[in-house]
Amino acid sequence: MNQYTIALVTGGNRGLGRATALALAGQGTDVILTYRSNEEEAAAVVDAVAALGRKAVALRLDTTALDAFPDFATAVREALRDTWDRDTFDFLVNNAGSSVFTPVGGTTVEAFDLLGNVHFKGVVFLTQELLPLLADGGRIVNLSTGLARFYGEGYAIYASFKSAVETYTRYLAQELGGRGISVNAVAPGPVATDFAGGVLRDNEQVRAHLAEQTALGRVGEPEDIGGVIAALLAPGTRWITGQRIEASGGSRL
Repeated sequence: MNQYTIALVTGGNRGLGRATALALAGQGTDVILTYRSNEEEAAAVVDAVAALGRKAVALRLDTTALDAFPDFATAVREALRDTWDRDTFDFLVNNAGSSVFTPVGGTTVEAFDLLGNVHFKGVVFLTQELLPLLADGGRIVNLSTGLARFYGEGYAIYASFKSAVETYTRYLAQELGGRGISVNAVAPGPVATDFAGGVLRDNEQVRAHLAEQTALGRVGEPEDIGGVIAALLAPGTRWITGQRIEASGGSRL
């Protein structure tokens, strides 16, 4: 590894991505973060990373726009060259996501395609596009969900695509092992973000109900997940690969 490390975090302007970028910066990692539409949020994260003494660059990326991935990779190359005088980065965190309510018997084709494009197709083809830029000995963290283990009404399609991400993670771990690249999936439980309209952040009744089902007695915060991802990218966890790490506070044990 180089004397400093660089992480690329998709969807790094808010929620879990923002928390991950800041946790990584706090342990000495520079950050390339992506945003889809809110440039001001992304700029605020860049400033927050700088306040922690690290460098950050924000690049626009729609993870459903596969045709734009080659141009995005070119932008990453330029950022690496201009900001770090490097031609590779060290960590890829596939975090970007969205939620759509998909009840069994009431799921639309549009909702299915959106979830598939964001949570699986985009992950596969963005990773493929960026692999030449990922340093040997680097690491990948893919975001899954606790809902791939326990039931959540209305999330059958979302959870199914996340299960596919977990399988893809194991295949990546095997096939990239020769380059010394470790690959793991982090599966958050209920977290207080704007996911699902922010209900886990803003609705006290829902929060209390879920807290009762959690061993640690509360809903997670973005920093809880950011800390787990940063820990998986720390020097002492290099030997972990091909694993699903659930960070749910002991939800529905």
